[in-house]
Amino acid sequence: MRMIELGLAAAITVSISGVSYAALNPQKLEADARAVANQATCRNVDSAIVAYVGVHGEAPRTVRELREYVKGDISRYRIVDGMAAGPGC
Repeated sequence: MRMIELGLAAAITVSISGVSYAALNPQKLEADARAVANQATCRNVDSAIVAYVGVHGEAPRTVRELREYVKGDISRYRIVDGMAAGPGC
């Protein structure tokens, strides 16, 4: 067996082990997915602002008014000149 073949076999073995570990730990995968899904984005907050204006006819003053229009944590955002401001904006 040549050195390159040995290295390739080792790399494949390590990658299969990593995938197998991830497949055997579904609770961690689910927890990670939920944590990411619970984080709202700037686009989500902007969409919620548009929905709020459509219903109420005026822009919201605080993000607390947007709670029923967006899923996820929007506590890191604020409204500046009618647009979302915060992480990723």
